[in-house]
Formats: sequence, structure tokens, C-alpha cells
Amino acid sequence: MRRIGILCLCTGALMLGGCSLVQQNQGEPAAGSDIIIEKNTEEDVEEGPTAPNLSPEETTIEALQLPDLGTETGTVNPEIVIASDIHYLAKELTDFGIAFQEMAKKADGKMAAYVWEITDAFLEQVIERRPQVLILTGDLTLNGERISQEALAQQLQRVEDAGIPVAVIPGNHDINNHKACSYKGDERVPAEITTPEQFARIYENFGYGEAISRDPASLSYTYELADGTWLLMLDSCQYEDGALVGGMIRGETYQWIDEVMDEAWVQERRVIAVSHHNLLDESRIYEEDCTIEHAEELERKLDEWNIGLFLSGHLHVQHYKSSRKYDIDEIVTSALSISPCQYGVLQFFNAQDYFYHTEVTDVTEWAERKGNPDRNLQDFSQYADEFLQDIFYSKARDELEGKEVSPDEIRGMAEVYAMLNVRAVGGRAYEIKDYIMAMPYYELWQRYNRTSILAMYMDEILEDAVVDYNKRSRP
Repeated sequence: MRRIGILCLCTGALMLGGCSLVQQNQGEPAAGSDIIIEKNTEEDVEEGPTAPNLSPEETTIEALQLPDLGTETGTVNPEIVIASDIHYLAKELTDFGIAFQEMAKKADGKMAAYVWEITDAFLEQVIERRPQVLILTGDLTLNGERISQEALAQQLQRVEDAGIPVAVIPGNHDINNHKACSYKGDERVPAEITTPEQFARIYENFGYGEAISRDPASLSYTYELADGTWLLMLDSCQYEDGALVGGMIRGETYQWIDEVMDEAWVQERRVIAVSHHNLLDESRIYEEDCTIEHAEELERKLDEWNIGLFLSGHLHVQHYKSSRKYDIDEIVTSALSISPCQYGVLQFFNAQDYFYHTEVTDVTEWAERKGNPDRNLQDFSQYADEFLQDIFYSKARDELEGKEVSPDEIRGMAEVYAMLNVRAVGGRAYEIKDYIMAMPYYELWQRYNRTSILAMYMDEILEDAVVDYNKRSRP
């Protein structure tokens, strides 16, 4: 594997697998959360205040003046762990031959060859920190293979057995996906897909069998946490005629949301909304398949019920955004299967009082404890970073081949593109923004290929690179 020569990056993630540049717009975002005390009946609501961005030394419970509920007997750990886009594949579906290796090289940055190690290390960290719930926001499997769903459910049972509830929702890869296959030798062989009914049955112990309410029209449900908070788990996927990339909320589901929130209002429950697809246009380039169709209707519904926090995934990029019209924050957790293989940790007290940050799955420490001799695991962060850089480098190089650009210019321009994208996936593009914009190879992108989709995306990243998207808090 080649290493980008201009700047060595040890963090990264990716924007390819969740929302492709060539896919059609079919998605809509999920809903946010808030304390439910009274219903908002005003039609026009001014934009809420922007949450402050804290420096690393400020990101503590004490600094935020949030109550620490502790972990002693009779108390509840306030933490909620969120992970997205695991893209798990059952080992029974591969012999690790040529077909699997080719897929792993072209999996849009997903580390398919190490998904088992990443998942195991992550779940062990979850068990060690003992949150009050683990939320998985969809794309649980590589391509919805039923055997992969069952294999992941077996892994999740370890978390439940440790006394930590797990709540899942499907992603666009998980149900009725006819790309489901196994990898044998140099062939891809069709595998059994997962139907909606099978999905709910497989994950009965992870939300569906414990729901306090189920939506008859979809796989949406409501889940109650130990501290009384309700999770509005919204199924935003379209799979009736095969799995589509984009998302939407069914009309009947809106009726169910009203019924749930009526009861939440009566019981004065705090509510967090969760979906696979994004509620807000987190990316202007990728909004067509990432943002839920007719998202403004869902925003309005959430605002009516004072739901102010929305958790999602799908984008494969660490990000957050506040609604322009309503007092709603959305936090997008990046893909666990993509460098830097991170997950979110949320302390939620109400929509005006929460703290979110990310943590990286320590695969190297896990490998040391397990005695795993794989050299790539000895410094997994470095390996994962270089793997992702190589994906982006190749994408840019392929874009530039055949253009009126010299080989040296192609190399430099591809390296700049890779560096910037790796940091953007990890939510930290702001760290190298000035460095990138001062480089002559960035200027070459503007001069030779300014109208290409890659050049436009670089400009959007730089415009957006103003904060660290790995921490978010209110007040």
C-alpha cells in the first residue's frame, strides 16, 4: 500500500459508500429529540441559538456543568453510545479468495477485510464503558445478507448479556437488497436477502421485541431507556421493490409519530429521534440520496413536538448541523467500518442540555490482548488511514487521467484530494484547511478541473471546515 507523501495523516473516514455521486435522490432525514413538556403550536419559529464548539480541554462533564449520574448501584450511566454503518459480513460467506479481495479493495473505504476485528473491539469497548444503551443507526450488514444479520445479532447478544440494551434500525443496505452475495474463489454468488419481517425477528432482542410502540406501516418503533428517555427509532428506508439508496418517511408513519408523541407529552418524556438517513442537507454535493425526501415535513413534525435532537448515519462522514428554521440539531455519526473507525458518545438531559463526542475503536489494543499476529493490526490506526488515503488517491487519479495535466501534477493533485477527504470523513478538515488552500496543487484543481464533481466537493469541504465535528454540546 502506498503512502501519501505530502502529509502523513493518522485519522480519516470516507464519503463514498453511503451516498454515491451517481445515485438518484431518494432519501430523507430522521428526527431529533427534545424534552416533551408542552406542544409547540406556533407556525413560525425563529432559528435557535448555535451551540458552542468547545476546545478539547473544555469537553468534560464538569466544564459543561452537566450532572454526573455515576455508575453505582441504583444509578444509571447517562451515556448513550451510537454507531453506524458497520457493514458486517458473516465469515461463512467468504473463503477470502480473489472475489472477496477485489470487493475489499473497492468497498468505498469500508474495511471489509477487518470488519470482524473492528466489530469485536468496538463491542468490547461498549461493554467496558457500560452505557445505558447502544444505538446502531443502520447499514448493519454489507449488503443485507440474512446470514450476516444473524451473525451480527449473535455478536450483539454479548452486549445484552452484559446488561446493556441494544436498539437497532435498518439502513438502505439491510433489507431486500439483491446485491447480497457470498464470495467464493473468483466468483460472487447470490446470497439469501433479508425481508422486513426477518429483520424484525432477527433483532427481536435488540429493540423490536422490547418496543413500547411499533409502527404498523414500517420498522419504526419507540424504545424507553432506563432514565425514562424515549428513542423514536425511525425506519427511513425504501425497500418495497428492492433496496433503494435514498430514504423517506411513510405517510402512515407520521400518524404513528403523532400517537407516540401524544403519549410522550402526557407522560412528560424526553425524546430523541433516530434514523439512518439524514434530516438536514449535511452536504450540498451528497444531499440527493442522503437527505430524507420531503425532509421539511419531518422537520416541521419534530418541531411541533419540541423534538430538538436527531441522530443519524448513512453519510459515512462525521458531521453535525442545526436547522435553519427550527430549533433542531442533527448529529451524524461516521461509519464504524471506515477509518478512523469511531463511534459517538452522548450524554442527553434534554434538547437544550446535551454533550456529544466521538471515540476511536482501539483495534490495536484489542489485537494485543487477543494475541493476534496480523501486522496490520499492530498499528491499526496508521494502516486504516493509509488504506483510506489510497482509496481517495485512486479516485482522484482516475478522474484526472486523460486530462491536460502532467503525471507529476496528477500525483500532487491526487494527494491533495486524498488528504483533504480523509480529514473530512473524520470530521477534522479544519485542521489542514489553510495548508491545503496554500498548496499549488489545490490551485491546479481550480485551474484545470474546477467544474468536476471532485473539485466542487473539495471546495465544499473547505467552506465547511470551520469546526471540529467530533464534539457538540448545548448549552
